[in-house]
Amino acid sequence: MSNKNDKKGFKKILLIMGILIVAILLLKVFGVFDYISIENIQNLKNWIAGFGPLGPIIYILLYIAACLFFLPGIPIALLAGFSFGPVMGAVWASIGSTIGASVAFLVARYAARGMVEGWVAGNEQFKKIDEGVEKQGWRMLMITRLVPVFPFNLQNFAYGLTKIKFGTYVFVSWICMLPGTIAFTFMSGAIVNGEGMGKTLLYLGIGAIFFVAISLIPGWLQRRKLED
Repeated sequence: MSNKNDKKGFKKILLIMGILIVAILLLKVFGVFDYISIENIQNLKNWIAGFGPLGPIIYILLYIAACLFFLPGIPIALLAGFSFGPVMGAVWASIGSTIGASVAFLVARYAARGMVEGWVAGNEQFKKIDEGVEKQGWRMLMITRLVPVFPFNLQNFAYGLTKIKFGTYVFVSWICMLPGTIAFTFMSGAIVNGEGMGKTLLYLGIGAIFFVAISLIPGWLQRRKLED
């Protein structure tokens, strides 16, 4: 019986690895890896625009790929503002980041648990997250989402190994990632919105407010921790 389970597990690993290799090769062939950088943000914007009405869907798929393959997230968040404007950019970036984080979570929990366990084996930060979820539940997720003490992409996979419920993970992640998403998309979108100086300054102001709020959150959480 154990031999059959071992064979099934081995086949599952081979299948996952095959899918990952094919996906990476496709991203490489289409030049996506060459585009994902702040320096190439204009080229990436043109690439998205080339899909016309399908641009938002392509953008969301790109964000999901970024979460799964550890691509840098800041250029992709900025891209939303550049490509779709401040408001719709925030909408599409929020959808993409939430779905991407959720897919990574599900991969870790159900499809590639052994592989992800290898990534975080002996990692003290993951140990703190795991223990924090045991003691504080969703509050631990809120803290790690708002305070960048753990890499975002690895964090998505790591939570799949904890006991947190999927629905709780999705909702809290979405809420806590939203301020950063708005900050990046409104700041980048303000540069290219073309709607006059008034709206440009308004979008820049909104983005700046969210940046300031994010910068103050770590200190606030630290004070709350000391009070508790």
